[in-house]
Amino acid sequence: MNPEAKAAPAPLAAPSSPPAAPTFEDYPLTRQEYIAAIVHLYRGELSRANVWRTRLDMTTNWAIVTSAGLLSYTFGSASHNHSVLLIGNLLVLMLLGYEARRFRLFDVWRARVRMIEENFYGPILRRDLVSPTKSWGGLVADDLLSPEYKISFLEAFRARLMRNYYPIFTLLLVAWGVKVVLHPESAKSAADIVGNIEKGMGGGTYWLLPLALLGGLHAVLLTIALAVPSKAHADETYWSSEAEHETMSPLDV
Repeated sequence: MNPEAKAAPAPLAAPSSPPAAPTFEDYPLTRQEYIAAIVHLYRGELSRANVWRTRLDMTTNWAIVTSAGLLSYTFGSASHNHSVLLIGNLLVLMLLGYEARRFRLFDVWRARVRMIEENFYGPILRRDLVSPTKSWGGLVADDLLSPEYKISFLEAFRARLMRNYYPIFTLLLVAWGVKVVLHPESAKSAADIVGNIEKGMGGGTYWLLPLALLGGLHAVLLTIALAVPSKAHADETYWSSEAEHETMSPLDV
């Protein structure tokens, strides 16, 4: 062997893989970061609740404007038929259905806002950092991941009916009665629809049609007002795992 021969170079070591990047969960959450996150979450949920609250007001305004326009048209001339007010009841009922759906969505954000206010801001203001609801953060987190309606459609329907719409329906009912009494000739001109009013309420049977429609509508509304509980769930039971709630559609979130 030639002593001057160069030794064979040692094989290069395989490059070591870079250390795995730490995940979000590996970082401890400081008190300041936690408070900042809750503050931004609260502001976001409050903003969404305010947006849906504005939409509720918009639907109510549509119902009021529609009713005012129909009343103005109906009493604008003796020749204008009172059946316009029957159509007005259907339009207001449709708007009430829209508003009940919007109220269910508003109630989702409202419930989250109340949960944060009662269990985060309330203890801070009392200088007693004990939340009334244990594990409230987990409840809000679960609702963020799988949002659910907190009230049924009938409960929302009743809430908006009693809050804004029953006075509108009552006004339309009274206006219809005043119209057929003041202008019986206009009712007679539409005998194929409402019957002969001029001969008196006992002079025919067709007059029962509009009366039955209005009576049936108000009977249904009164049944909902009396039978459906005004608040089937207290706020604390909104978040109960035993309560059965309808899952929201992704299109609603």
